[in-house]
Amino acid sequence: MGNAVNHYLRPDVTPGPDVVPSFDPMLGFTSRKERVMIATQEEMESVKLPLEDRDYCAHKLIAYQACRSDKFPFVYQCAHEKHEYLTCEYEDYVLRMKEFERERRLLERQKRLDKAA
Repeated sequence: MGNAVNHYLRPDVTPGPDVVPSFDPMLGFTSRKERVMIATQEEMESVKLPLEDRDYCAHKLIAYQACRSDKFPFVYQCAHEKHEYLTCEYEDYVLRMKEFERERRLLERQKRLDKAA
């Protein structure tokens, strides 16, 4: 079922798109690495990276843009950097969807436990 319909039908167990996770990130995990930004704020500002591109894959985008400017007009030689950047974006998307689903399931579990108590 789509998120919009699910959010309308069950708003109490469907997290919004900009909601901060309400459960402990280590809940259910024995060890979990925290995500860190590799590109610094100064690096992103110096290459004038748009705000929508300042994510966990910014360092790969910076490398791709540098390759394009270095090898212009033969930008096909930057296919490896482009592939790395697009793969990073895809993996980030998958991870965000998994986090959304985890939050939704934990909200459903909390609601079920509250109802049983």
